[in-house]
Amino acid sequence: MSADSAVKFKVLDACCGTRMMWFDRQHQGAVFGDKRSETITVTDRSHGRENGTRTLHIEPDVLMDFRDIPYPDNTFRLVAFDPPHLERAGPKSWMATKYGKLSDNWREDLRRGFAECFRVLEPEGVLVFKWNETHVKLREVLALTPERPLFGQVSGRGGLTHWLVFMKES
Repeated sequence: MSADSAVKFKVLDACCGTRMMWFDRQHQGAVFGDKRSETITVTDRSHGRENGTRTLHIEPDVLMDFRDIPYPDNTFRLVAFDPPHLERAGPKSWMATKYGKLSDNWREDLRRGFAECFRVLEPEGVLVFKWNETHVKLREVLALTPERPLFGQVSGRGGLTHWLVFMKES
């Protein structure tokens, strides 16, 4: 799928990974983007896996970088933004493979990512942002955008995952 064909879509997942947060991973109104397209088998002995491996499928509709989204301004009604959140992880880490790893320049990466997500949102469009603060506190991330969330929810076993909702100004 080319970036030009996204006009019929109303939702963008800017870094979809394995689409794990989606109930409908083939939703017809969404376009799934990621900079990776790969199938990876990693070591994982959790949950009694007899063979000690797990296979991840990262299959975006469009290869793209959330810092440079290939769509025109005001294209989407809703953008999901769940960027990598790990600063430290081994080269063969299950967590880094599944969630991605922040670059050394992560502050600028996330600043640009927020700016791009808001750019492609329609006026009064909604951005849903997900962040896990295991390594980087949410307040540090929110300092990277002038936009302010409307509301949010803390979740996860340790209360470290935050879901925030923003609305673009009209």
